[in-house]
Parts: sequence; structure tokens; C-alpha cells
Amino acid sequence: MFLDGDDWAAKFRDFRTEAWRLETLPQYLVPQEAEEFAAFLAGRPLDPHGYSNDYTDDLKRVRREGRSKGRVHLVTRPLSDYLRFEFTYYLPHVWAGEDIRILDVTDRPNPLGGVQDFWMFDRPEVVLMNYGPDGTQISREVHEGDVSPFLAYQRIALAESVPFQEYVKNLG
Repeated sequence: MFLDGDDWAAKFRDFRTEAWRLETLPQYLVPQEAEEFAAFLAGRPLDPHGYSNDYTDDLKRVRREGRSKGRVHLVTRPLSDYLRFEFTYYLPHVWAGEDIRILDVTDRPNPLGGVQDFWMFDRPEVVLMNYGPDGTQISREVHEGDVSPFLAYQRIALAESVPFQEYVKNLG
């Protein structure tokens, strides 16, 4: 089953304990980000201090309710322009309560090679995120098989990654 619109929004509204994502791409072409990405490339990056939007407000609400949101992003250096842009948003997201971690596979084998992006909601439900080679989203599809491989992917991703703030501190 493919998800869009209200069905997709309901996943984020209705999860009980945890929404978690694995991100594997160096770039995502998101139409809603085009203007901010262009400003970033033009030398006008986001100032994370005092930044707030619907997403950060939602993260704070989720935390107040005792639920969690998190992600691990696989990266290689040098970071793509898009990743450097995305990292400017990660900081206020972390401050608002999202557990963002980075798994840098620049100088080592990728323990999750070949695994595609996915969201996991309350562990038993997995939504596969399908992207084109350029990072354009094609579809979101509910995984209807065994979710145990995705639980293993999450365990590996969390064990092999570092918290976002620790990662950027060491970028130097």
C-alpha cells in the first residue's frame, strides 16, 4: 500500500511511542526546501539560534507527550552541499528533542550497504521511502513483510553512529 496525504500525516500524528528514520542519501530534492537551499548556496545559511517552525514545535509536543522521534543519517565526506544545508536544520531539531545521529562511512565499510531509506513507527510498522537517483521522492510504501530485518538495521545504525552534535564538533 502506498501512502500519501492524510494517510501519511496520520503516521506522524498517531504513533504511540517512537517514529524513527534511516536516511542513506547525500541529497534529497524536496520542493518545500528549494528556496532555503538556494539561499544557503548563495551564502545566506539559516541561523539555528532562535529558529522555530511547525516541525520544531511538533518535536517539542512529541517530547512533552513522552514519545520520541529519531533518525540516523549515513554520510560520507566530503559532505554534499545538501548535507551541509540539512545539518543547519538538524541543530534546532536536536534542541527541540529529536535524536539525530550520524553514521559516517567514509573510511570504513558501510554496515548498512544496500539498505534503503525507511521510517519505522512503533517498531511493528515500516514504511519504505522510494527515491530516484537524484534524491527525488517517488513514493512511500508500507512494508508488508517481516519487519525483523528493519529492527536489526535500526540496532546497527544506532550502535554504529554518533550523536549529531558530537559528529559536527569533530568535523573541525
